[in-house]
Amino acid sequence: MCHILTFRILETRHACSQDDGLDSYTWTTYDPRQGGVQVIKDSPNNVEITTEFLKVPSGKYGGSWGARIKGKPINPALPSRVSTIFYMGMEGLGGLDMITDEDENGIDGPMEFAGYSPDLDEFSIHIIDGPNNRVITHGPHAEDFVGRLGKTHFVGLRISPEKLWTAKDWILQSLLSRASPLAEKYRHTNPTPDPSFVLQLPDEIVTASNLYAIQKSFDGEFQFDVIFQSGNTLQKIDGATIDHGISALTAAFTDRFKAIFPISDSYLTPDRNGLESFSQAITSNLFGGIGYFYGTSIVDEGLISEWDQEDEYTHDEDSDQNEPQQGPRLTEPRALLTATPSRSFFPRGFYWDEGFHLLHIGEWDNDLSLEILKNWIDLIDENGWVAREQILGEEARSRVPPEFQTQVPTIANPPTLTMAVTAFINRLKFHNGGPLNTNVGMHTGDMQLPIFGFEKNAQPGSDYLTYDNGLRFLRGIYRPLRRHYDWFRRTQRGQIKQYGRKARSRTEAYRWRGRTETHILPSGMDDYPRAAAHAGELHLDLISWMGFFTRTMRDIAEFIGETEDTASFAEIERAIIHNIDDLHWNEEAEMYCDVGVSADDESEHVCHKGYLSLFPFMLSLLSPDSPHLGPILDLLRHPDHLWSPYGIRSLSASHPDFGSGENYWRGPIWMPMNYLILQSLHNTYAATEGPYQERAKEIYQELRRNVVNNVYKEYQRTGYVWEQYDALTGEGRRSHPFTGWTSLVTLILAEKY
Repeated sequence: MCHILTFRILETRHACSQDDGLDSYTWTTYDPRQGGVQVIKDSPNNVEITTEFLKVPSGKYGGSWGARIKGKPINPALPSRVSTIFYMGMEGLGGLDMITDEDENGIDGPMEFAGYSPDLDEFSIHIIDGPNNRVITHGPHAEDFVGRLGKTHFVGLRISPEKLWTAKDWILQSLLSRASPLAEKYRHTNPTPDPSFVLQLPDEIVTASNLYAIQKSFDGEFQFDVIFQSGNTLQKIDGATIDHGISALTAAFTDRFKAIFPISDSYLTPDRNGLESFSQAITSNLFGGIGYFYGTSIVDEGLISEWDQEDEYTHDEDSDQNEPQQGPRLTEPRALLTATPSRSFFPRGFYWDEGFHLLHIGEWDNDLSLEILKNWIDLIDENGWVAREQILGEEARSRVPPEFQTQVPTIANPPTLTMAVTAFINRLKFHNGGPLNTNVGMHTGDMQLPIFGFEKNAQPGSDYLTYDNGLRFLRGIYRPLRRHYDWFRRTQRGQIKQYGRKARSRTEAYRWRGRTETHILPSGMDDYPRAAAHAGELHLDLISWMGFFTRTMRDIAEFIGETEDTASFAEIERAIIHNIDDLHWNEEAEMYCDVGVSADDESEHVCHKGYLSLFPFMLSLLSPDSPHLGPILDLLRHPDHLWSPYGIRSLSASHPDFGSGENYWRGPIWMPMNYLILQSLHNTYAATEGPYQERAKEIYQELRRNVVNNVYKEYQRTGYVWEQYDALTGEGRRSHPFTGWTSLVTLILAEKY
C-alpha cells in the first residue's frame, strides 16, 4: 500500500476529495498494463502536481514500478510551498524495514527500504530527490532548527493491519504530536517560525513497524522518484528508466488511442485536437479508477420490505436455509477487481454501473474486461444473488451512510453485466471471422468494427479473442450466470392472473423487490416517479432488462453448443417481448408504462414520460417496423418532454414532478441512458429498413452532437465530467469527476456501440 499525502497547515490533501476545491485532477494518459500520467491542479495551494507511473513487468512476481512526483506553481508570481508525505504499509505476512541509517534530525540523500511478502517475494523501495529541488532554510528562528532544515523526515509506526487504511490519521497525529510543543513554545512570538520548520515528522521508528511515512518539503518546483524494485528480476530501474519509459508510453498510448477510439468523420469539429485530448483523459481516468477491493460485507437475509411481506415469490425456495437468518451479519471476506464510478466519491464497485464500464474497457483491453467480469460473476452466490453495491471492508463502509451499508439477498439491480458478455461475443465473432449478432441491441455495425492498427493477437489483452480461449471463458461463466438468471426469474417475478391481466404469456412479468414509498433503489433510477407501492405492481424497465438478459443467455448457449437451452431461451425471449406489448403498452397515451393497482384493487397503467417509457426501444427489443416506434420517437424528440440541447432528459419537462424533491432521476440528463438511446438508434433503427429509418438517422446525428458538445463544454468550463447534467442548462451536477459511465462519451465519439 503506497500513497502520497500533501498538505499545508489547513489544506491537507489525501484522496482528492471533491470537497477539496481542486481545479481538476485526472489521468491524462493511463494504460492499466503500463502506467500513465496524472495531473492535479490545486489553486488553493498554488501547485500543479504531476505523477508519472511506469510499470516494468518481469519475473514471477509482477515486476517493478517507478513513480515520479513533480510539482510547480500554478501562478509563478505567488509562493508555492508544499510538503509531501509518501507512505507505505504492509498487510498480512511479510515485513518492511528501513535500510537507510536512522538520524534523529532527518536524512540527507536517497532513502531505501527492503521488504518481503509471499505475493511479492523480496523487494526494495528507493526514494530519490530530483536535481533542482529548493527547500526553505531561512526565516525567523531558523537557527533553532538548523540541524533539521532541508532534510527528509520520517516515521515508522506499528498499527493493526486491519487499520492500515487509517494511515492518514496516524501520520498526522505523529506529525502534530511533535509540532504541538513547538507551537506552544513560539505561541507568543512574532513572527513565528515557518510552518515547514515546525510541521515535521519525528524521525523515529518503532520496533516491527508496518507503516512508514517519508516527508519532503519544497519551495517552488520539485521532483522526486519512488522506485519499487522486485528482487525477482535482474532488470533494474532508475530515473532514466522513468524518463524514457514515460515518453515512450505516452507516445504509444496516444497512437493506439487514435486507432481504437478515432473521432469519426461524421463528427465535424473545429477543435479536433482538444476533443481528442478530452476523450483520452476521460478514458484514462476510467482505467485509472480500476481497483482491487477485499473485505467483508453486511448482509441481512431476513430484511423484507413492507410490500414484499406476503409476496409468494420473495422467499427463495432454492436457498439452502429453511428460514433466513434474522438481522445483519458480516459475510466471509471477498475479493473484487472492478472499475469505479468516481474515484473521489464512489470508490467501490456498483453492479448497475459496471456493465457500462466494461463496454469501454473491453474495447481497449478485452482480457482485462473479462478478468473484471469474471470477478463479478465469482460473487454470485449459490442461490444466484449478487449484491448491487460492493462495500467490502471497513474502509469502504467508512465512505457509505449506515442506512445503505446492508445488502439484502432479495434485492436486484439492472443486470448490466450481460451487456459486457454480449459485447465480448461480438468481438470474439469478429476476430474469428464469424457473423455478428444483428438483433441483440449490442451488435457492431459496419462502422463499429474494432479497427486496431495491429496484427491479430498482437494487441495487448487479446488472448481471449482466440476461438478456443473465448469458448472456454464462455463455458466457464455460463453456469453461474445461468444461476443468476434463474434467481432473477424466481425472485423478481410479477403477478398476472391475480389481477385478471391479459397477456400471451402467463409467466413473464416482473417487479423490483425492496422499494420504499418514494424510491426504487434496485432499479438504479432511485426517485423516478412510479405507481403507488403495491405487491401487484409490474415494472417496465425490469421486464425489458429480463428480455435483454434472456437474449444474452440465448447467445451464450448458442455459442457453446447448448442446443436445448438455446431453444428454451428463444421461447422465453419471445414471451417477454409479447408481454411487454400486452402488459405495458397504453394505447391512449401511446407509450409504454408501468402497471399498478388502483384503490379499487384494479390493474391500471401508470404512465410517467421519461427514460422508463423508452426501455423496450433503448434495449432494441422493439421491432424496427413496430407501430409503437413512431410515438416513441415523437416523445423522444419533443422539446416539451425529453429532448433538450444537451441530451435526453430523464423525465418530461412537462411532468408535475419535473425537478422536484432530490431531483436525481426527475429531469437530469444521464450518460448511460443517452448512450443506450444512441446505440439503439445507430445499430437498429437507423440501420434497418423500415418506416422510421430516416427519422432515426436524423435524431441520432442531432442527439450525438448535443450530448458530446455539452459534456465537452462542461469539461472545459469546470475541469471535470459529471455524474449528471442539468435538464435545463446542461451544467454538470453532483459527483465529479465521474469518469465511470460518463466516459461513454468516448464510445459515442468513436461510434463504438
